[in-house]
Formats: sequence, structure tokens, C-alpha cells
Amino acid sequence: MEKQPLPTDDDKTETTEAEVELYTGAESQQGPPEPAARAGWNSKIEYFLAQVGFSVGLGNVWRFPYLCHQNGGGAFLLLYVLLMLVVGIPLFFLELAAGQAIRQGSIGVWKYISPRLAGIGYSSCVVCFFVALYYNVILAWSLFYLGNSFQNPLPWEECPKEGNITVTECEKSSPTSYFWYRKALDITDSIDETGSFNTYIVCCLLAAWTIVCLGMFKGIKSSVKVMYFSSIFPYVVLFCFLVRGLLLDGASEGIAYMFYPKLEIWADVQVWRQAATQVFFALGLGFGSIIAYSSYNPKNNNCHRDAFTVSSINFLTSVLATLVVFAVLGFRAKEKVTACVVSNMKELSEQFRQGFVDQTLMPTFDYSDPSSVVLEDYNTWFKQHGLMVPGNMTECNLEKEMQKGVEGTGLAFIAFTEAMSLLPGSPFWSALFFLMLLNLGLSTMFGTMEGILAPLTDRFKTLANNKTKLTIFSCIIGFIIGLLFTQRCGNYFVMMFDDYSATLPLIIVVVFETFSVSWLYGADRFLDDIEGMLGWRPSVVYKYLWKYICLLAMVGLLGATTIRMFIKRPTYVAWNEDLASEETLEYPGWALAVLAVLIIFAVAPVPLGLIHAVLQDRTKKAARDTEIGQYSIVSTDEKCDTPMTDMSVLDQLKDTAASS
Repeated sequence: MEKQPLPTDDDKTETTEAEVELYTGAESQQGPPEPAARAGWNSKIEYFLAQVGFSVGLGNVWRFPYLCHQNGGGAFLLLYVLLMLVVGIPLFFLELAAGQAIRQGSIGVWKYISPRLAGIGYSSCVVCFFVALYYNVILAWSLFYLGNSFQNPLPWEECPKEGNITVTECEKSSPTSYFWYRKALDITDSIDETGSFNTYIVCCLLAAWTIVCLGMFKGIKSSVKVMYFSSIFPYVVLFCFLVRGLLLDGASEGIAYMFYPKLEIWADVQVWRQAATQVFFALGLGFGSIIAYSSYNPKNNNCHRDAFTVSSINFLTSVLATLVVFAVLGFRAKEKVTACVVSNMKELSEQFRQGFVDQTLMPTFDYSDPSSVVLEDYNTWFKQHGLMVPGNMTECNLEKEMQKGVEGTGLAFIAFTEAMSLLPGSPFWSALFFLMLLNLGLSTMFGTMEGILAPLTDRFKTLANNKTKLTIFSCIIGFIIGLLFTQRCGNYFVMMFDDYSATLPLIIVVVFETFSVSWLYGADRFLDDIEGMLGWRPSVVYKYLWKYICLLAMVGLLGATTIRMFIKRPTYVAWNEDLASEETLEYPGWALAVLAVLIIFAVAPVPLGLIHAVLQDRTKKAARDTEIGQYSIVSTDEKCDTPMTDMSVLDQLKDTAASS
């Protein structure tokens, strides 16, 4: 069935009676029309900061560098750029254009295109809520570390002592790992052990939600003021870290390991899946936040240019963060392998003096000064003779050291934290780093919350009249439910939500978005509407990208993610207190049930919205048939006054009027 074109400014005053009946006659189905005086950005820079702040988040700092390093370095970068161009930017442009044209949040946009698609917007809201719950816990952790950074020495620089004895758990692991798992999280050994609430993290979570509430108090008018700082400050910090990092010993080795291309990874399907997933989440597709922010734009805003600009900045930020991370991690790894070489050379010298090592096994380089031994020389010697030497001689591998703890929270709160503790003036660099994480998280949180509040206030007039109360209420509910993550096992629930509660639902949402625009509404018609907004027509390439490439790519990603979940039982990384090390455990049955409920709950609005719209159509059709049976129509004209005019009839009437 043909759909009505997206609204234009002129349409608001030149709409035919039949169109009014179609859109407003069934108000219970499509909701009230958009208010004429919708809030807007004060300037383009405000909108730009909001979109960049939302799309550039913690994932750029700790997820992208890990994926790039694990999946072929420079080869992964090329793959990422390819997928960004053919999938990411077209879908980003689609959401920007839809929000700007219809000037509604995600619920209103998809409900306007077709009442049967309203559930897509509700699913976006549910996923945004799930993400907001655990994302703010990460902000709470950042606040906790920020508060502890104003000490010299830093509390994670050395292992604590009980009397004169070093704490065993810390001695077996490292000071940074001990502080993270025992002091910050006080974590249990598995998700089955709940434990008590962590008082410090509860207080930090309350502070995080309070900051978000104050920032969102007056909608975009207040949040954008915070974004002037929260969106720009991370770049200042990243450039400071880059300059400082490049001056460190080992930085060049770290960056070389990072960007060394391994083209053979292109044959691995999982690498394509990970690259596509990163593109998907880096741009924030499916959350509804992109649509919400663009809905405050004037109709003639060049959203096509915005799509390329924001996506490019997002990618360049990821590359910048990667340079910083691996420059600093290269320094950390160099420090560790240097200490490893010194320790082994001292042990070798001692073994030689005691006559346990034959002269022929001794290295040819000068080992009298262990700190001056070149790493390559040591590793060459170790490969030839190391295993024949008695004692605990070990290989000192720079790349293996760099691979330790470089993903997610392990990168931010363990590996990077340890590297900063080695720098002169470590409290300053630590405070700067965690303040940067806090600001990155805040700007993303504002976008996530806008993805919840804007659609609801657009859809329900009562909520629109009480938006401040809705904001406060949402933050209070978020804090109360978020207490789940402040238990001693809370970190495991954060991983669960991060890995599963958003991934599948968001992919499903974007699949429905793409299908509804390109096939149900029509890609050509959508391009016509964009031409009406911008004054020029985007390339026809977008039509084929939306209809085929993007849609097939998202369906493929959905299939690959689903199959992987069924083939490989979901796992999580736990901390074993006795072994003082991480171990990978499978989720218990009840946790898998929770995962299933989260995914079903997030996706359920899509089919429920469809069923609700179909039932309403049938009810109204039955009522209309009954009414026709009771009353006879005396006369008609070219305008149809029935409340549910068929779109094909409406289009015929328009064609007749145009020809006359």
C-alpha cells in the first residue's frame, strides 16, 4: 500500500481534508500531529557537538584499539573504512534524514511512515534504557577512580601490606588488578555469588545519575551547555596524551605492533562480523538518539554533509585514541620486558657464578649490565639456549605484554592505569584520563537519554507537558535499577548487558528501519522527500545501498551474531580470588534465562505494535461497515470523508487534481 510523503513545511497549511482525516482522524492509532513550535538548536555548532558527543564514546577509546590490534592492525582499519562507507554512513544518513523530515522522535517517525511500525521506536527506547542502566555504572567507576587520583602515590601503584606482609592476592597479580577487583569492585568469584552492595560505588552511581539529571533538566537547552565541555575536553586530553605518549620509550614499538597489516584476516568471517558490529555501535545506529537530535533541525539543514562529517570525526577519533592507547601501552610493555630481561640476566649470572651453567650456554653480548641488554639480543639467545639453562628463565615478549588487558574495562582500569602510574606526575595524568572518560560517557549518556525522552514526549501529550518530571523520574528509576550493578557481582551483570542486551535488539531495529524505508515506504519516494528538504537530490546509489547492500549486511550480521550465540555458549570473564587471576566461565542457566528475557523484552514491541495496529484496523473497518449499513450516502464529491482513506485512493485524487 502506498504511503503518504514525509511532511514539509507547506504541507501543514495545504493539506487536503482527506489527508487530515487520514492522519488525525485515527488519532488513537497515530497520535496527535506534531506541534508547530518544536524546540530547536540555537546554532549548528550545538547540534554538531551533540551528534559527535553521542557517537564518540568509551568504545572509541577501549573497544576499537583492541579490535584493531587483535584483527590485523592496518588491515582491520581498511576493512572498517570499507564497511563504514557502504553500510555505516548510508544508514546514518537515513536516520538523520528521517528525523529531520518528520521532526519527531523514533516512535513518531516510524509511526508516521506506517502505524504498524510504531513498535520499532518503542524497541529503540527499551534498548536505550538498558544501555543507560549499565553505562552510568561505568561513569560511577570513572568517578571513583577520579576521586582516588588526587593522591601521591596513587593507591594502585603498590601492593598494600597487612603488618609487614604483602597481601597475597595483590602479590600474585599486580597492584592495579588488585585495586580494580578488590578495592573498587570487591568482586565475587562468579555471577552466582551476589554479595553485598559496594557503598562507594553506590554513592558514585548516585552522583553520576545526579549529573545526568541536571544536564538533562531542561532538555537540549541545558544538555548542550554541558556538551560544550564534555564533547571538546576529551580531544584536548587525547592530544595531550598523544604528545606525552610519543615521547615515551617503547611508544614507537607499540604503534608499530598496532598498525602492522595482517591481510590474511580478511578471510576470517568473525573479523568481518566484529568490524561490522563496531561500525554499527560506533555511530549509534538504532538507538533513536540520532533521529531525536536531528528532529530539532530546520528542514533545509544539510543532513547529507552531516552524515559524512560526523562519521569521519568518529573514525578519526578512534584512530587518535588507538595511537594514544598503543603509545602508552608500548611504554608499559617496554618497562615490563626490560624488567623481565634484567631479572633473567641477574639469575643467569648467579647460576653461572655457582657453576650451574656451562660457558657455552652464556650469551655473547655484554650481560654485566643487565639494564643495557637489548631485547632482541636477549630473545635470540633465549630461543637458542634459554630452555637448557636451569632455573626460571622466561621469554620476554613485547607483543604478549601488549596483549594483556587491552579490552574494555581491563584497558581503562588496569592496563592504562598501570601505565600512567609509571609516568612522572602520575596523579595528574590519572586525573586527566578519568576526567576524559567521565566526559566521553556523559555526552553519550545525554544522547541515550534523549533517545528515550524525545520519542515519549512527542508521542504522549501528558509527558510532553511534564518533561522535567519525566526526566527526574527516569533518572530515579535508572538509579534504583542500577543498584543491581553495584553489588559485588555487579561487574558480571555489566558485561552481560553490554554483550547481549543491546546487540541483537539493535540489529533487529535497524533491519526493520532499513526495510520500512527502502521497501515499504519506497527508497525513491524517500529520496524525493530529501530532495524537497535539501533542494537537491542525493545520488541514486543510496537507493541500492539501502535496498540491498545495507539490508543484506544487517541481516547477515544478525544471522552471524545469532548463530554464534547458539554455537558457543555465552561466557564471561571472572576474577578468582584464590588464584588472583582472571578465568573464563560459562553463564549459568538462570543467567541465560535473564539474557533471553532481556532480548525478548527489547524486541517484543516490534511484533506487538504490528498486532495492535492490525487489530485497530480491523476494529475500525468493522465499525465503518456497520456505519455504512445504517446510513445511506446521499451525494459525494472528489473528497473522501471517511476516517481511514486508503492511500492509493488518495494518490489517485492527487493525480486528478494535478492534471486538472
